[in-house]
Amino acid sequence: MAIFKKPILRPRIGKAREMPEGLWTKCPTCGEVIHNLTLSENLHVCPKCAHHFTLGSRDRIASLVDPDSFEEIDAALTSVDSLEFKGVATYADRLASYKEKTGLVDAIITGTARIAEHPLGLGVMDFNFLAATMGSVVGEKVTRIIELSTKRKMPVVLVCASGGARMYEGMLSLMQMAKTSGALALHAQARLPYIAVLTNPTTAGVMASYASLGDIIIAEPASMIGFAGPRVIRETTHQTLPADFQTAEFLEKRGLIDMIVHRSKMRSTLGDLLGYFSAK
Repeated sequence: MAIFKKPILRPRIGKAREMPEGLWTKCPTCGEVIHNLTLSENLHVCPKCAHHFTLGSRDRIASLVDPDSFEEIDAALTSVDSLEFKGVATYADRLASYKEKTGLVDAIITGTARIAEHPLGLGVMDFNFLAATMGSVVGEKVTRIIELSTKRKMPVVLVCASGGARMYEGMLSLMQMAKTSGALALHAQARLPYIAVLTNPTTAGVMASYASLGDIIIAEPASMIGFAGPRVIRETTHQTLPADFQTAEFLEKRGLIDMIVHRSKMRSTLGDLLGYFSAK
């Protein structure tokens, strides 16, 4: 016979303490729970496993350029629903939703800046806006910053991240591949450098055009880079793909990527490259 009775534990209704939302982020790679302030101070890189989280375009610009040197251009360019795309939500509704959600006008910010005192034309894509799909505005802004840089005899740096062409714009979206590539060809004829920085993910039409045309192609660690997705390739070729297929590391071994650079070292690496090209 027991001397003491085992207490019956009952939940205290209404007394449970909830974890405040928006304060912590769980790393999808290692499972580490990181305070958002720590994550922000670490350039949105997991301090335990170095997983690179998605970084917004404005935060990335701040992490790359010399202080107060960035001057945005073509900030007012905005997409229109020229095809009157119909679906669960119209294209115009989606654009309005993402503009409100992100505070951006479209999936790229372009402008002039300085990195390590070197002037350049800069374009930074933002995956938070419609998966950084390339529509007419993205293609036009990329082309304009390249043409401006060619005119001013400056190098170009494009930070790429994209889910591909924007289906809501159909052929108008696909036309941007040729337009941006043509602008880069003229930039190359002027013997001016172009550096492409690929982040996770960079795929489809963007990868098949200006993302793969850099004189130097840099990638962040473990970024997914490719044209079609692994599932599509596997089902089309009926082949078993390597475990690291379409990662930056896989492509570096095969020569498509020139170097893989941690986000914390990206600014200094770009500064070194720009210094080398300017000396040449």
